[in-house]
Amino acid sequence: MALTHSSCATGKRKLTCNERLEFLGDAVLSSVAADYLYHRFGREREGFLSKSRSRLVCRESLNDIAVKIGLDKIVEVSELGHQHNSYVFGNAFEALVGAIYIDRGYDYCRLFLLERVFGAIPDVESIIVSDNNFKSRLIEWSQKEHRQVSFVLCSEEQRSDGPYFISEVLVDGEIKGHGEGFSKRESQQRAAQEALGYVLG
Repeated sequence: MALTHSSCATGKRKLTCNERLEFLGDAVLSSVAADYLYHRFGREREGFLSKSRSRLVCRESLNDIAVKIGLDKIVEVSELGHQHNSYVFGNAFEALVGAIYIDRGYDYCRLFLLERVFGAIPDVESIIVSDNNFKSRLIEWSQKEHRQVSFVLCSEEQRSDGPYFISEVLVDGEIKGHGEGFSKRESQQRAAQEALGYVLG
């Protein structure tokens, strides 16, 4: 069930997809990530730990972890579902955590994550110290450089595979970034990433 995306489940089978397990796994993963960070960085303050947990369990990081452990090769997802959701594999990873929790309990799930995931990925700390939140990085840059940044939602349309958003980033009134995605946040992040490449370039 954890490896079945909703795009492959219709009608009554919707309850056999991984959405409910994803919800549960998200909560368990957040708890174990907090445990891991608390003991791994014993001298760091609460602010660092909170920001690190956010980076560790954000969609981009979970997607990367899912690919590193091979979930991308075994998740059951339709082509349409993959196009609609850029984080299919990260969501499946959360669902897998939820499934392990249901089948074996919290202690086993915690051990699995600490030993087989966080402890087994050599560059897990690079995930923690990186910052893939391009919108936040752009805003921080603008404040430091005393520049004006604004995000504009150019269009929102309903496609056959769901809503689709197009956003732009303006720096001092000039368009510096363009982004598209299946959520407003995704389109803004892509626009901010493009804008960062331009202003830091």
